[in-house]
Amino acid sequence: MSEHPAGADTVAGLELRPALEAVLMVVDEPATEEHLAKILQRPRRAVADALRELADEYTVQRRGFELRLVAGGWRFYTRPEYAAAVEGFVLDGQQARLTQAALETLAVVAYRQPVSRSRVSAVRGVNCDGVMRTLLQRGLVEEAGAEPETGAILYRTTNYFLERMGLRGLDELPELAPFLPEADAIEAETREGVPSFDPDAPDAPGDEDAAD
Repeated sequence: MSEHPAGADTVAGLELRPALEAVLMVVDEPATEEHLAKILQRPRRAVADALRELADEYTVQRRGFELRLVAGGWRFYTRPEYAAAVEGFVLDGQQARLTQAALETLAVVAYRQPVSRSRVSAVRGVNCDGVMRTLLQRGLVEEAGAEPETGAILYRTTNYFLERMGLRGLDELPELAPFLPEADAIEAETREGVPSFDPDAPDAPGDEDAAD
Protein backbone atom coordinates (compact mmCIF):
# COMPACT_ATOMS: atom_id res chain seq x y z
CA MET A 1 0.00 0.00 0.00
CA SER A 2 1.25 3.50 -0.81
CA GLU A 3 2.51 5.60 2.10
CA HIS A 4 0.89 8.73 0.69
CA PRO A 5 -2.87 9.30 0.25
CA ALA A 6 -4.45 9.41 -3.18
CA GLY A 7 -3.76 12.74 -4.85
CA ALA A 8 -0.47 13.31 -3.01
CA ASP A 9 1.47 13.43 -6.28
CA THR A 10 -0.97 16.05 -7.57
CA VAL A 11 -0.55 18.14 -4.41
CA ALA A 12 3.23 17.93 -4.63
CA GLY A 13 3.04 19.28 -8.19
CA LEU A 14 1.10 22.41 -7.26
CA GLU A 15 2.74 25.81 -7.23
CA LEU A 16 3.70 26.34 -3.59
CA ARG A 17 2.61 29.89 -2.79
CA PRO A 18 -0.92 29.65 -4.25
CA ALA A 19 -1.31 26.26 -2.55
CA LEU A 20 -0.38 27.81 0.79
CA GLU A 21 -2.89 30.61 0.26
CA ALA A 22 -5.64 28.10 -0.55
CA VAL A 23 -5.00 26.09 2.60
CA LEU A 24 -4.66 29.11 4.87
CA MET A 25 -8.00 30.45 3.63
CA VAL A 26 -9.82 27.57 5.35
CA VAL A 27 -7.87 27.03 8.58
CA ASP A 28 -9.67 27.84 11.85
CA GLU A 29 -6.47 28.07 13.91
CA PRO A 30 -2.84 28.91 13.11
CA ALA A 31 -1.22 26.21 10.93
CA THR A 32 2.35 25.19 11.73
CA GLU A 33 5.06 25.06 9.11
CA GLU A 34 5.51 21.35 9.81
CA HIS A 35 1.83 20.63 9.16
CA LEU A 36 1.74 22.71 5.99
CA ALA A 37 4.90 21.01 4.73
CA LYS A 38 3.35 17.60 5.32
CA ILE A 39 0.08 18.50 3.61
CA LEU A 40 1.78 20.01 0.57
CA GLN A 41 4.57 17.42 0.36
CA ARG A 42 7.33 20.04 0.50
CA PRO A 43 10.43 20.62 2.66
CA ARG A 44 9.69 22.69 5.74
CA ARG A 45 12.33 25.22 4.77
CA ALA A 46 10.69 25.86 1.43
CA VAL A 47 7.32 26.33 3.11
CA ALA A 48 8.79 28.70 5.73
CA ASP A 49 10.44 30.82 3.06
CA ALA A 50 7.26 30.96 0.96
CA LEU A 51 5.17 32.02 3.97
CA ARG A 52 7.50 34.89 4.77
CA GLU A 53 7.56 35.99 1.14
CA LEU A 54 3.76 36.05 1.09
CA ALA A 55 3.61 38.02 4.35
CA ASP A 56 6.04 40.62 2.99
CA GLU A 57 4.20 40.81 -0.32
CA TYR A 58 0.83 41.51 1.36
CA THR A 59 2.42 44.31 3.38
CA VAL A 60 4.06 45.92 0.35
CA GLN A 61 0.78 45.71 -1.60
CA ARG A 62 -1.15 47.22 1.34
CA ARG A 63 -3.70 44.43 1.34
CA GLY A 64 -6.60 44.58 3.80
CA PHE A 65 -5.37 41.36 5.38
CA GLU A 66 -2.01 40.14 6.58
CA LEU A 67 -0.31 36.80 7.18
CA ARG A 68 0.95 36.48 10.72
CA LEU A 69 3.04 33.95 12.65
CA VAL A 70 1.04 33.54 15.88
CA ALA A 71 1.25 30.84 18.57
CA GLY A 72 3.67 28.81 16.47
CA GLY A 73 1.52 28.83 13.33
CA TRP A 74 0.45 30.94 10.37
CA ARG A 75 -2.98 32.42 9.72
CA PHE A 76 -4.66 35.29 7.84
CA TYR A 77 -5.83 38.25 9.93
CA THR A 78 -7.50 41.56 9.17
CA ARG A 79 -4.94 44.35 9.01
CA PRO A 80 -5.49 46.57 12.10
CA GLU A 81 -6.17 49.77 10.14
CA TYR A 82 -9.19 48.10 8.49
CA ALA A 83 -10.67 46.65 11.68
CA ALA A 84 -13.39 49.33 11.75
CA ALA A 85 -14.72 48.19 8.38
CA VAL A 86 -14.95 44.57 9.56
CA GLU A 87 -16.56 45.60 12.83
CA GLY A 88 -19.17 47.63 10.96
CA PHE A 89 -20.02 44.68 8.73
CA VAL A 90 -20.36 42.24 11.64
CA LEU A 91 -22.42 44.58 13.81
CA ASP A 92 -24.71 45.47 10.91
CA GLY A 93 -25.61 41.82 10.49
CA GLN A 94 -26.25 41.36 14.21
CA GLN A 95 -28.38 44.46 14.62
CA ALA A 96 -30.53 44.10 11.51
CA ARG A 97 -34.18 43.57 12.36
CA LEU A 98 -35.78 40.23 11.72
CA THR A 99 -38.01 39.88 8.69
CA GLN A 100 -41.72 39.14 9.01
CA ALA A 101 -41.01 35.55 7.95
CA ALA A 102 -38.43 35.20 10.73
CA LEU A 103 -40.81 36.65 13.31
CA GLU A 104 -43.57 34.25 12.29
CA THR A 105 -41.17 31.31 12.36
CA LEU A 106 -39.95 32.35 15.81
CA ALA A 107 -43.57 32.46 16.97
CA VAL A 108 -44.15 28.88 15.82
CA VAL A 109 -41.03 27.67 17.63
CA ALA A 110 -41.97 29.58 20.78
CA TYR A 111 -45.47 28.09 21.00
CA ARG A 112 -44.81 24.59 19.63
CA GLN A 113 -41.38 23.87 21.13
CA PRO A 114 -39.64 21.56 20.98
CA VAL A 115 -40.42 21.38 17.28
CA SER A 116 -38.70 20.16 14.11
CA ARG A 117 -37.98 22.27 11.03
CA SER A 118 -40.39 20.21 8.94
CA ARG A 119 -43.23 20.84 11.40
CA VAL A 120 -42.46 24.56 11.47
CA SER A 121 -42.51 24.57 7.67
CA ALA A 122 -45.82 22.71 7.69
CA VAL A 123 -47.41 25.19 10.06
CA ARG A 124 -46.27 28.18 7.99
CA GLY A 125 -46.89 26.50 4.63
CA VAL A 126 -43.43 27.42 3.29
CA ASN A 127 -39.90 26.07 3.64
CA CYS A 128 -38.31 27.59 6.74
CA ASP A 129 -34.77 26.18 6.55
CA GLY A 130 -33.13 29.50 5.69
CA VAL A 131 -35.09 31.41 8.32
CA MET A 132 -34.26 28.81 10.97
CA ARG A 133 -30.56 29.21 10.20
CA THR A 134 -30.93 32.95 10.76
CA LEU A 135 -32.62 32.40 14.11
CA LEU A 136 -29.89 29.95 15.13
CA GLN A 137 -27.18 32.44 14.16
CA ARG A 138 -28.91 35.18 16.15
CA GLY A 139 -29.01 32.90 19.20
CA LEU A 140 -32.81 33.08 19.44
CA VAL A 141 -33.34 29.33 18.98
CA GLU A 142 -31.20 26.28 19.71
CA GLU A 143 -31.21 22.52 19.17
CA ALA A 144 -33.15 20.51 21.73
CA GLY A 145 -32.45 16.86 20.96
CA ALA A 146 -34.10 14.67 18.35
CA GLU A 147 -37.64 13.52 17.66
CA PRO A 148 -37.89 9.84 18.74
CA GLU A 149 -40.14 8.81 15.86
CA THR A 150 -38.19 10.37 12.98
CA GLY A 151 -34.79 11.35 14.35
CA ALA A 152 -35.39 14.93 13.19
CA ILE A 153 -33.60 17.65 15.15
CA LEU A 154 -35.88 19.56 17.49
CA TYR A 155 -35.59 23.27 18.26
CA ARG A 156 -36.57 25.51 21.16
CA THR A 157 -36.17 29.15 22.09
CA THR A 158 -33.18 30.27 24.17
CA ASN A 159 -32.67 32.33 27.30
CA TYR A 160 -31.48 35.11 25.00
CA PHE A 161 -34.94 35.02 23.36
CA LEU A 162 -36.55 35.55 26.78
CA GLU A 163 -34.10 38.34 27.53
CA ARG A 164 -34.80 40.18 24.27
CA MET A 165 -38.56 39.73 24.72
CA GLY A 166 -38.47 40.91 28.34
CA LEU A 167 -39.96 37.66 29.65
CA ARG A 168 -39.09 35.81 32.84
CA GLY A 169 -40.25 32.52 31.36
CA LEU A 170 -42.27 30.94 28.56
CA ASP A 171 -45.36 31.01 30.77
CA GLU A 172 -45.45 34.78 30.18
CA LEU A 173 -45.96 34.40 26.44
CA PRO A 174 -49.26 35.91 25.21
CA GLU A 175 -52.16 33.49 24.81
CA LEU A 176 -51.72 32.99 21.06
CA ALA A 177 -51.10 29.23 20.94
CA PRO A 178 -54.75 28.32 20.20
CA PHE A 179 -54.55 30.35 17.00
CA LEU A 180 -51.51 28.51 15.63
CA PRO A 181 -52.65 25.73 13.27
CA GLU A 182 -51.55 22.15 13.89
CA ALA A 183 -49.12 20.89 11.25
CA ASP A 184 -51.03 17.61 10.98
CA ALA A 185 -54.12 19.51 9.83
CA ILE A 186 -52.34 21.16 6.90
CA GLU A 187 -52.75 19.12 3.76
CA ALA A 188 -54.14 20.86 0.69
CA GLU A 189 -53.41 24.41 1.82
CA THR A 190 -50.24 25.96 0.47
CA ARG A 191 -50.05 28.58 3.16
CA GLU A 192 -51.57 28.92 6.61
CA GLY A 193 -52.01 32.15 8.55
CA VAL A 194 -49.85 32.50 11.65
CA PRO A 195 -50.27 35.37 14.14
CA SER A 196 -47.49 37.91 13.83
CA PHE A 197 -45.06 37.76 16.72
CA ASP A 198 -43.68 41.26 16.30
CA PRO A 199 -41.90 42.63 19.38
CA ASP A 200 -42.27 46.12 17.91
CA ALA A 201 -46.05 45.96 18.05
CA PRO A 202 -47.59 48.17 20.79
CA ASP A 203 -49.23 45.26 22.61
CA ALA A 204 -46.26 42.87 22.35
CA PRO A 205 -44.12 42.02 25.37
CA GLY A 206 -40.51 43.16 25.53
CA ASP A 207 -38.67 46.27 24.47
CA GLU A 208 -38.57 47.85 21.05
CA ASP A 209 -35.20 46.27 20.23
CA ALA A 210 -36.38 42.69 20.72
CA ALA A 211 -36.16 41.92 17.02
CA ASP A 212 -32.52 43.03 16.73
